[in-house]
Amino acid sequence: MASNSILDPRTLESAKNTLTTFMKNAFSQPNISTTAIVCSAVVGLFAYEQYWYLSKKKSLPGPKFKIPIIGAFLDSLYPTFEGYMSKWKSGELSCVSVFDRFVVIASTCDISRKILNSPAFAEPTVVDSMTYILCPDNWVFLNGKAHVDYRRGLNVLFTRRALGIYIPIQEKVYERHFNEWLSLDGKVEPYQMRFREINMESSLRVFLGDFMADEVAKRISLEYFNITAALELVNFPIPLPGTKVYKAIQSRKYIVKHFIESIRDGRQRLEQGQEPKSLMDAWLQAMREEEIECEKNGKPAPRKFDDREIALTILTFLFASQDATSSALTWAFQLLADHPDVLDRVREEQIRVRGLDNLDQHLTLELMEASPYLRQVVKEILRLRPPVLMVPYKTTREWPINENYTVPRGAMVIPTTYPALHDPVAYPNPDSFDPDRWGPNGQAEKHPKNFMVFGNGPHHCLGKEYAMMHLMAIIAQASLQLEWTHYRTDKSDDISIFATIYPQDGCIMSFKKRETVA
Repeated sequence: MASNSILDPRTLESAKNTLTTFMKNAFSQPNISTTAIVCSAVVGLFAYEQYWYLSKKKSLPGPKFKIPIIGAFLDSLYPTFEGYMSKWKSGELSCVSVFDRFVVIASTCDISRKILNSPAFAEPTVVDSMTYILCPDNWVFLNGKAHVDYRRGLNVLFTRRALGIYIPIQEKVYERHFNEWLSLDGKVEPYQMRFREINMESSLRVFLGDFMADEVAKRISLEYFNITAALELVNFPIPLPGTKVYKAIQSRKYIVKHFIESIRDGRQRLEQGQEPKSLMDAWLQAMREEEIECEKNGKPAPRKFDDREIALTILTFLFASQDATSSALTWAFQLLADHPDVLDRVREEQIRVRGLDNLDQHLTLELMEASPYLRQVVKEILRLRPPVLMVPYKTTREWPINENYTVPRGAMVIPTTYPALHDPVAYPNPDSFDPDRWGPNGQAEKHPKNFMVFGNGPHHCLGKEYAMMHLMAIIAQASLQLEWTHYRTDKSDDISIFATIYPQDGCIMSFKKRETVA
């Protein structure tokens, strides 16, 4: 780089020294007015802010100068998919600054994977508001051995045996919501919120069982909307009354309070000898069995989780599943309606694996495992329209992330998934919906590094298989029981961002009962 560049370290240091000298002289003048001093101080602070930004930016693509104080806050407050795309296309790394946070955005598959797999340099930071909302002592903010040990204790909740417990619970929820959709008698309306509702109830019933009152479950669904609204990449830094983060904190308090009540109820039921009927029950029972086993073998007692810890952990499961899976469901119904040939093949497979005379049999894990094409369809939905576009991390020290740039300590560094999932080398014609690319004659499975839908590294999604089975199950049941029509608009394929991604028109649909299987 040329030595006379404004980004040259010597130039930046000279500017800083000049500014310091100017401020000292200004405040030492006996006759200078207070207004002049204040104005000089403000100008000085703004100038130093630009120096701070440019010294971190160096040669990265990004705004040439930072808007005083707020930086790119308005862009983060009202993000657009087009805005994200422009950053991804600007280079393998780009940057912005919001308030006092310097943000580096990675757009390539290799660098994104590097961030996800480098705990020595970066740790998940979710978003700033989440420490207020999820509570700073929540397990998702653990790192290193503490995080690994905690995750190990949760693996029992997503085993094949556990998934088999959850599917009958989900089937009841699907049936209830399908009937509600059919009661509308083919009314044409946006279904995005209805997909959100079926996903929320499915999560609550799987996680906590049928023992929570319906009115409480509905209230939690409404309260959780405040948490979704506070998920901007960078939010107002102080949770003052009236802000989105403040409202989300109040909602979290309500949700956790009722989760704790359900946990206490679950402990009592298990003590009475009842069988586990939810994820929470399975966890409580597994902890009790481990405690008995350790006592029997003379081993140290395992760590005991109190009701609040369990409630906060279940809240993180809801946090991880609700918005992402609601997005995936919305795109699933839209894409299948727009590609009736794919939907026909899904139906044909379900008829074949169930048998023509046994189509109304209860949903089971074995049925899903016998549906390879359905799994291909779900993977293609998640590839084409990945619900999670980026996962914020924070650097714990300076990081020479590539040959040309070192990320400063304390910066937000963001791996992105969309470019990797639309790489034409891994996925030819990447913008087309083609489930066969995941089949035996396709090549998608040859590029597992690109499929970062569920993250990667030590913080990859613990409930990956649960999410896959949930999406497969609801599509399977809908394909046999429902006919649906998508009413396309000029906004159907345009993406809006509200924590995750959705069609800008809200996915306008109508449903009717499927009468025949011929």
